[in-house]
Amino acid sequence: MTWTFTDDVDVFLAAAGPSLAARPVEHTVALSVTERLRRSGAHHYGADDPVLGWWRGAVAGTLVRTPPHGAMLTALPPEAVEPLVEALGAGPDLDGVNADRDIAALLAARLPGYRTVQEQRLYRLGTLRPPSPAPEGRARAAAREDRALLVAWVEGFAEATGQSKSSAEWLVDEGTERGSLTLWESGGTPVALAGRSLMLAGMVRVTSVYTPPEFRGRGYGAAVTAESSRAALAEGAAEVLLFTDLANPTSNGVYLRIGYEPVADRVQLRRDT
Repeated sequence: MTWTFTDDVDVFLAAAGPSLAARPVEHTVALSVTERLRRSGAHHYGADDPVLGWWRGAVAGTLVRTPPHGAMLTALPPEAVEPLVEALGAGPDLDGVNADRDIAALLAARLPGYRTVQEQRLYRLGTLRPPSPAPEGRARAAAREDRALLVAWVEGFAEATGQSKSSAEWLVDEGTERGSLTLWESGGTPVALAGRSLMLAGMVRVTSVYTPPEFRGRGYGAAVTAESSRAALAEGAAEVLLFTDLANPTSNGVYLRIGYEPVADRVQLRRDT
């Protein structure tokens, strides 16, 4: 068995698409990213070509890298790690990696100089339990008139979670058009935000959950996350997912209380330069 790489998303999806769609929880990010490439073009995330790969056989494992972002590895068997390192080495295509904990450990051992920059946990929604009592206020769909605030909050979320701010504007514009950005208001003032991804293979991911510092500790984040989750279910999602930073016990506790259940842990590695 060997690795195959391409920069053509259609070629990648022809080979790996059925495998991704068959396990949408595990492949949630790969599904979202490749759908974005398919809709918006190969250079949606940056000027450099994407790197898309699959471990041959029955397509047991994939790599999706959209520079400047690191490589996302999913469903990789341990025996695929050594051939991956031989193929890509310590070059730019593996200078940043997001993988499940075991695979990340194998890569870190094989590629000295890599360090952990974040540990994440993937959650899936079991039975939704909205906060009771709910905090004061109500949920509403974000509108175009909210754009400046939304961009600032999506950038705030990106900064807090170590992500790039470069996608904030198009995420806001697309989310507003789709009606997928939810605000919680208190006294007519927006106090918290949650978004949700496109539904793919029956899966929706809750994203960009953000409460400005001055409004934290009042239950707004839990309320807006629950409302965004409810909207995903109402749209027909079979699986509602979200990621958290394991270093943030507050958000992890919130999601557990409203009905989310742990699925798997992932580790982001970056090579020291």
